[in-house]
Amino acid sequence: MLMRTDPFRDLDRFAQQMLGTNGTLARPSVMPMDAWRDGDTFHVEFDLPGVDPGSIDLDVERNVVTVRAERPNRASDAELIAAERPRGVFSRQLVLGDNLDTEHIEAHYDTGVLSLAIPVAEKAKPRKIAIATKDDQRQAIGA
Repeated sequence: MLMRTDPFRDLDRFAQQMLGTNGTLARPSVMPMDAWRDGDTFHVEFDLPGVDPGSIDLDVERNVVTVRAERPNRASDAELIAAERPRGVFSRQLVLGDNLDTEHIEAHYDTGVLSLAIPVAEKAKPRKIAIATKDDQRQAIGA
């Protein structure tokens, strides 16, 4: 059985969560995220344990991706001993650069993790530029 803890320990833990380890103000994240680029794809993963996949809403408007999810409240009159997992509706927005192709985002939800794969836009990929010389122009005129 889970035992109630010392209220001073709870207050100390809350202060650490709010202030962070170095004394600066930290916001606890309801939807922790990792993001990285691998080749021509930008990947983002959101931790959403206990969330029904049907409650996840993913919207893209211009270069802003919005993720909304809901973890329902418990429908019980039982006495709550601990409540550290956020409940209700929460959301997170990502502002993406113009170098990503938001028309072709792929999303997957598996074992509590929402994964997005966003391809780099063709216009943002490195490409070779042909260099013309005077000889090329002369050959085109004489041909």
